[in-house]
Amino acid sequence: MTITYEWRGDFDNAALGALHAEGFGPRAGDSAAPADWHARLRRHSLGWVCARDGDHLIGFVNVAWDGGVHAFVLDTVVARRHRSRGVGATLVRTAADRARAAGCDWLHVDFEEKLRSFYFDACGFRPSAAGLIAL
Repeated sequence: MTITYEWRGDFDNAALGALHAEGFGPRAGDSAAPADWHARLRRHSLGWVCARDGDHLIGFVNVAWDGGVHAFVLDTVVARRHRSRGVGATLVRTAADRARAAGCDWLHVDFEEKLRSFYFDACGFRPSAAGLIAL
């Protein structure tokens, strides 16, 4: 298995939609109007990292930003068959390196409690005070 990682890598909307659904489950309306990931990322993202095993998209992370010094990790996902092999941590590390190179000073992430060890131990994030409103 040779995994490659590419900043702002090209991808097929359907392949990314399928990977996202595998990781997060389907969202209401996704089957009726699949997400246009290309348009979404061009509009809101500093960049993204694609992980591939050959020609297959097996991992993805989005780096949204405020246009200044704050970047945000979103949608970190790895195909089930490739999990627990360091793919997710490498996706996030690549995202952090590229956000730093773009002049960002901070990389934020929020996550479910079950992912605490991944983000703190494997990726190097540290706890901080934050707020959240469920919409």
